[in-house]
Amino acid sequence: MKTLISSSSLIIALLLTGIFPANAQVNVTQKNNNPSRDGHYIDAAFTLTNAINLTRDVNFDGAVVGNVHAQPLYVEGGPNGPMVIVVTASNNVYALDATDGSVIWQRNVGTPVTSGLCGAPVNPFGIIGTPTVDLASRSLFFNAMIDGQTKKHFVFSLDVDTGANNPGDWPVDLNATANYNGTPFTSNVENERGALALVNGRVYVPFSGHLGDCGNFHGWVVGIAINNPSDVMAWATTAIGGGIWGHSGVASDGTNMFVVTGNTFNTGGTWSGGEAIIRLQDGPTFSNQPTDYWAPVNWLQLDNSDTDLGGVSAMLIDVPGATPMQLVLATGKDGNAYLVNRNNLGGVAAPVAQLGVDGVIRGQSSATYTTTQGTYFVFRASGEIKAYKITATDPPTIVSAWNASQSGQGSPWVTTTDVTHNAIVWVVGAEGDDLLHGYNGDTGAVIYTGTDQMTGTRKWNSGMVARGSIYVANDNKVYKFKLPTGKPTPTPSPGVSPTATPPATPTPTPIATATPSPTATPHVTPTPPATPTPTATPAPTTSPSPSVSPTSTPRVTPRPRPTRRPRPTPPPRP
Repeated sequence: MKTLISSSSLIIALLLTGIFPANAQVNVTQKNNNPSRDGHYIDAAFTLTNAINLTRDVNFDGAVVGNVHAQPLYVEGGPNGPMVIVVTASNNVYALDATDGSVIWQRNVGTPVTSGLCGAPVNPFGIIGTPTVDLASRSLFFNAMIDGQTKKHFVFSLDVDTGANNPGDWPVDLNATANYNGTPFTSNVENERGALALVNGRVYVPFSGHLGDCGNFHGWVVGIAINNPSDVMAWATTAIGGGIWGHSGVASDGTNMFVVTGNTFNTGGTWSGGEAIIRLQDGPTFSNQPTDYWAPVNWLQLDNSDTDLGGVSAMLIDVPGATPMQLVLATGKDGNAYLVNRNNLGGVAAPVAQLGVDGVIRGQSSATYTTTQGTYFVFRASGEIKAYKITATDPPTIVSAWNASQSGQGSPWVTTTDVTHNAIVWVVGAEGDDLLHGYNGDTGAVIYTGTDQMTGTRKWNSGMVARGSIYVANDNKVYKFKLPTGKPTPTPSPGVSPTATPPATPTPTPIATATPSPTATPHVTPTPPATPTPTATPAPTTSPSPSVSPTSTPRVTPRPRPTRRPRPTPPPRP
């Protein structure tokens, strides 16, 4: 448990050293590294002294095609060696060699949507949310929006080592399979920005609306059994709106899922799922009990002013010594940070702790870490990186720790060399100075200021850490920064402790389990293009089967090995 300090930290560090030998795998399989979405990476090489000498690896190729809105992932243990997984809004999926950035395999899953949607959607609109990987089955899961006669969201499962479609009813057509209490899922009004989560054999996909809050969209979480993709369940806000649009998407304590919703419409003053932290159980299912949701007492005012509580995704934090100790953080567009007891959220009520921390916060991911000085959370504010401490008191409070002025809108992440030492907060000045920055986690002092200006940076994106290196995925290009040391001994980042007691769900609301529609469903056949840029449009055809089974052969690009071709110049930023 990463929040323990002093002698407990030493005990845990020794246990981790004994359990995970030097040749243990390092894998970053999800957004912000852990289900809690804490953004914490443990890497023994990233001392405060070593980090000063971080340099860009100019021999790392990293060329991809398409805009990148998602965090890259890192996977070891396969036949191709360590890989960096990158997805783009052009519906391209890449596995890159983690050492030199060459393409191991590449796959296009269909033509992205570029027109015909309401509001101001992402354009092109293909794969936007960060995928997740199941190491046991070596499977990659992601959501893609595919153009056609009907524009649809599909959830894919690929072999992470080859890019081939996994067997079964993949990809899953959400229009045909997802509904909640009689409300059908409608792809063309739903945006999928938040990261996917994998919890106890089910992959969870969050949804929100497009920019402009157009159409009858809802905040959705769709759950699919990874071993039986015909088993599709869903939860949605009762009211229109309530989008789940924070970049980190779905957080989890290993048992329950936590999401934060935005503003809703036409509620008549009755709370209907918006402006809230929602705790979902397996499925997802929702009890509709106060133990499983929290909304501020002024939720209706937030609704009416379009001031979403869900400016930042839910993040789970453990604070030893605090009562309650197990917390969930929401940071809203109203500029407030809210801490709530995640074992009993409390319904419409005052939070455990609240503090005004900024004027407007929207879309970014936050991070949390514990040092010998205390437990912190850090996020991107207006023109600043801000860190706050959570006090180990009854009840806990939020106090300012440090802030640093910095251009850009990237989401932070954190490295430590063990559970508590050498904390460094990293962030890219995305759509600002386009540089990588590092700050002392206890003081905010500048540890690293990059001189390599990256191209194609995207606001809200974050990098990730593996084997003494930082990887940042931007439009058309992945950058690698490395320390001048050998590979460190890997140590996994511990997550938050699981929920202490089962959630109270005395009268759960029955949840409709979606089943494939018996009517004919268009059969999408995405065709990989001849070049990396997607050109083929999936041509729907009538099929008696309700499932969608693309028949295209995955495009596999062999790794260039005998002679390395010159690194291509990345295309200009769109």
